[in-house]
Amino acid sequence: MTRPNRNSYDGPALFSYGFRPFFLAASLFAIAAILIWMLALEGELELGGPFSPSDWHSHEMLFGYASAVIAGFLFTAIPNWTGRMPKQGRPLVLLLVLWIAGRLACAGLFGLGAVPVMLLDSGFLAAIVAMVIVEIIAGRNWRNLMVVVPVLLLFVANLGFHLEALAFGGADIGRRLGLAVVIFLVTLIGGRIIPSFTRNWLVKRSPAHLPVPASRFDAVCLVVGAAALLAWAFHPHDGPVGGLLLAAAALHFIRLSRWQGARTGASPLLLILHVAYGFVPLGLAATAAASVDLLPVAAGVHLLGIGAIGGMTISVMMRASLGHTGHALVAGPVLTAAAAMVFLAALIRVLAPDMSFSGVSGLWIAALLWAAGFSVFALRIGPYLARTRRKPT
Repeated sequence: MTRPNRNSYDGPALFSYGFRPFFLAASLFAIAAILIWMLALEGELELGGPFSPSDWHSHEMLFGYASAVIAGFLFTAIPNWTGRMPKQGRPLVLLLVLWIAGRLACAGLFGLGAVPVMLLDSGFLAAIVAMVIVEIIAGRNWRNLMVVVPVLLLFVANLGFHLEALAFGGADIGRRLGLAVVIFLVTLIGGRIIPSFTRNWLVKRSPAHLPVPASRFDAVCLVVGAAALLAWAFHPHDGPVGGLLLAAAALHFIRLSRWQGARTGASPLLLILHVAYGFVPLGLAATAAASVDLLPVAAGVHLLGIGAIGGMTISVMMRASLGHTGHALVAGPVLTAAAAMVFLAALIRVLAPDMSFSGVSGLWIAALLWAAGFSVFALRIGPYLARTRRKPT
């Protein structure tokens, strides 16, 4: 397949490739959104818009932050899949403006009603779905057309979130369904890239034991995981659903163990991908325990939301940003520390949210660790995204 010619673009570097604006915007929004949420939680800040503060927090992390990362990933991967030119310039600018408008509308800054906010916010994911379908069909890359399905489901979940909040004043099902879809994307994409990157790295160093190639077992993991998460979205306090979640946790733990993550210690950039995926079975197991009242619901939700989604997205953004701006695929101590802070935020949020450390609550420490991790990412990688014009690798 002929690789697209990217050298004809002469506009701002930030809009020369899909990952640049959306990874930078996502990292900055991750910082702002968690601090806004904490201030709203303590009554120091009043949020407008159609959502309650807790619904706004869930919605913006799933359909704001995560959607931006997904868009950046797709518009970087699809040109490699199809051989077509990447989206550049004006289309990326318009998409970013649409995403920002959705964030402002959901925060109530436009003073719009619930229905206009829903239409404006949903427009971003609708545009992503349409553009991905067009690119994959135009490139006749039928094998990757299935990636549209979970993105379309995310769009549907977002609409459902808005409609549920409008009808009932809260979006409990919507937030669980949104989390379920994003976690499924983590398992789908993680299952492609983690063993592949690990295999490529190990082959050059110690090829004796390599990640097990994808097989029907991986398909079983995805199907059982999807079924468990979908059932949980609608029946979160159900014994059989808890059993299904526990089975999914065991399967994904075995899946991760087949990828030789223990042998990647010399490459933190690889290791953090394995650690991030490890939060999937951990979060599923905790959610299973919560379904029968053995753990708080928040435990599983935040292991999945902060550890799996936050950890996987920051890890993927690091690797893609370094590789596609021509930099060495080396995390170094700074970026390794950024990922470690996100992982630590997940653990503190789950294990010690109510404890006080020198007068600061565990909840605030978790929030500050999250914000610090993404701040380090933005300060370190941001200049690469905004200014570097090196040829992508």
